[in-house]
Amino acid sequence: MNPLFSSLSILRASTLPLLCGALLLAASSADAFCGFYVAKADTKLFNQASKVVLVRDGDRTVLTMANDYQGEPNEFAIVVPVPVVLEEGQVHVASPSLIDHLDAYTAPRLVEYRDDDPCSPKDFREMLMSATSASKVARTRAADALGVTIEESFTVGEYDILILSAKESDGLATWLRQNEYRLPEGAESILASYLKQGMKFFVAKVNLEEQGRLGYANLRPLQMAFESKRFGLPIRLGTLNAQGDQDLFVYTLTRTGRVEATNYRTQRIPSNMDIPPYVEARFADFYRDMFATKAKQAGGHGVFLEYAWDMGWCDPCAADPLSAAELRELGVFWIDGPPARATPQSGIVAPQPQNVFVTRLHVRYDAESFPEDLQLQTTGDRENFQGRYVMRHPWEGSATCEAADRYRRELGERQEREARTLAELTGWTLADIRESMNLGIAPGEPDAPGAPDDSWWRRLWPNG
Repeated sequence: MNPLFSSLSILRASTLPLLCGALLLAASSADAFCGFYVAKADTKLFNQASKVVLVRDGDRTVLTMANDYQGEPNEFAIVVPVPVVLEEGQVHVASPSLIDHLDAYTAPRLVEYRDDDPCSPKDFREMLMSATSASKVARTRAADALGVTIEESFTVGEYDILILSAKESDGLATWLRQNEYRLPEGAESILASYLKQGMKFFVAKVNLEEQGRLGYANLRPLQMAFESKRFGLPIRLGTLNAQGDQDLFVYTLTRTGRVEATNYRTQRIPSNMDIPPYVEARFADFYRDMFATKAKQAGGHGVFLEYAWDMGWCDPCAADPLSAAELRELGVFWIDGPPARATPQSGIVAPQPQNVFVTRLHVRYDAESFPEDLQLQTTGDRENFQGRYVMRHPWEGSATCEAADRYRRELGERQEREARTLAELTGWTLADIRESMNLGIAPGEPDAPGAPDDSWWRRLWPNG
């Protein structure tokens, strides 16, 4: 079960986690990155990563919740706190491919360059040019007796939807248990806090008959559209029975600029780092370890910016930008017009008039470190940023000239910097990195032949 659903909801199956109720260098918007995209760090690198898309403009929000639930459909159900009572027309089901496309487009990426022959360098302009069903009546009466009101009841796609309000958290918890929702210990206090805020509860479970009629083997993402001054995600419910940290990916689409957290610090992931070419074969390991190292430096958790960009283009492109039709299906209600121009995945995509700014936040959290729901705000900042890591393949020619001699002397220094950068980003040992780069061990390092014995006990009694 997707831990996004571990942060926004409650599931019927007690063995499944709950639903979620997701620095160093910034790239200037004037910089052209170019290079060739060769790998991306999408959400598949993180086990049970949750994904949610938030379209926000003014007080209007369209929320799309990805669902990768695996199991019997009759065991699936969710509870999501929502700020208003939703009518049938405000709930929709979407294609999973929309979120997959958005994930691929915004994923941190690995790009490569190849050093030119120093004796015959290319013109810079040439380099730049080379560069995307129980009785409804009985259920209502039982709810009334517990102070629970079924505000709305309808079916959308393969889901039966209820919108609930309640007077007391105990009555709501009792109603949920009577209807076979297995609440974890501590749920009542969190439900009570949402009731004090005037929140309603969006409840969805699978309608097996409709699922069979529609023919969908996998459950599709749920969407809801509403107006509220609140802008955020309720993530606390999902921490009640979660085991360890959870990863949440939040993709926001606005027309004003970047989105950031207001009650937790938003940090940029390290970017524009030169790393050794051998990392291409280990990019998944690299990114997971790099992100874990960054999170550890922030106390083990945090909100991290992985991507912020105008939707009409990319540089380099891990996937083509989403078309106008795809953006509208995700809920971007303010655009109209032709789709973005299709282009190769490597190189620069020319700007398109989409007027949509996308932000990708990666949130790692648990109950102790994130005691509050995630609160967000839209900023006017439209500076482009992406998690980007660069491989520079050395020139291996035999030409001789003064520039080639200088290149060979400087190459070793560059490779040493790349090795140390990789060690600092990931926590990998410098000796292992040098061995993978075929650099050997630098003199004076602890593992180098002839280096001083630095065993800890020898420092205790240096004179024997």
